[in-house]
Amino acid sequence: MFEITNSEQIKDAINQNQVTLFYFSGENCSVCKVLKPKIEEEVTKNFPKIKLYEIKTDIYKELTSQFTVFSIPTTIIFFEGKEFKRYGRTMSIPLFLEEIKRPYDLMGE
Repeated sequence: MFEITNSEQIKDAINQNQVTLFYFSGENCSVCKVLKPKIEEEVTKNFPKIKLYEIKTDIYKELTSQFTVFSIPTTIIFFEGKEFKRYGRTMSIPLFLEEIKRPYDLMGE
């Protein structure tokens, strides 16, 4: 996952990629630390076109508020520049993978 540090990087990530995943996490968040490698592994294995980015909420509070993220971890998926789905703290990895499979497959090459 690439770390996002400013708004410009967010705009570029959304505009330059067909599918973008933003992972909002915190330094002292144990759930964030456990979930991050699972998401990275499954997304990289199953959906290679998805670009992964991390936003550290305790450091980049302005970016966090820009996306109205109130709890961490939060995962937000963008398909072709539009927010598709948002997953909160207690997300199911199998359900997450199932929900993004169809729109991902419809993207084509």
